[in-house]
Amino acid sequence: MPDPIDNPESCTYIPVGIIHSPFSDIAGMPIQPSGARGIRGTIEIRPEFVAGLTDLEEFSHVILIYALHRCSGYSLEVKPFLDPQPHGIFATRSPKRPNAIGLSIVRLAGIQGSTLEIKGVDILDGTPLLDIKPYVPAFDSYCEAKAGWFDAVSHNATTVRSDDRFR
Repeated sequence: MPDPIDNPESCTYIPVGIIHSPFSDIAGMPIQPSGARGIRGTIEIRPEFVAGLTDLEEFSHVILIYALHRCSGYSLEVKPFLDPQPHGIFATRSPKRPNAIGLSIVRLAGIQGSTLEIKGVDILDGTPLLDIKPYVPAFDSYCEAKAGWFDAVSHNATTVRSDDRFR
């Protein structure tokens, strides 16, 4: 495999695990973890990566980085779920991205061997997990942050559900 430093135009990822959730279809899913409170899921970590879970149980939340494996193609301008106005893809969290990578911050409810129990799941069942990072409020929360057009509509993320517009 070529070294990415030698060829920055090509990247290859190996999933570290699989995310399991109650959602088998994109339509009807929560669009953000804030709309998925109480929804439980699990993550099965591949055996060769289990040692990397050491000390993770000390964190209340984790950042999941995953492949949006059921999306194909991309759009540089989209109408997101929370706004009927089109926005540039990089100003949204739409899954129709040039690199179909998703990110969710979920509650870590427990670890049993190679299985993580999580809450606040807004992810399709069977989604390949690319990485886990601990959520650290001192690093990951900015009280002065602005959220652009989301500021006016983000409160709706708790009730809006996805449809099939981004298949």
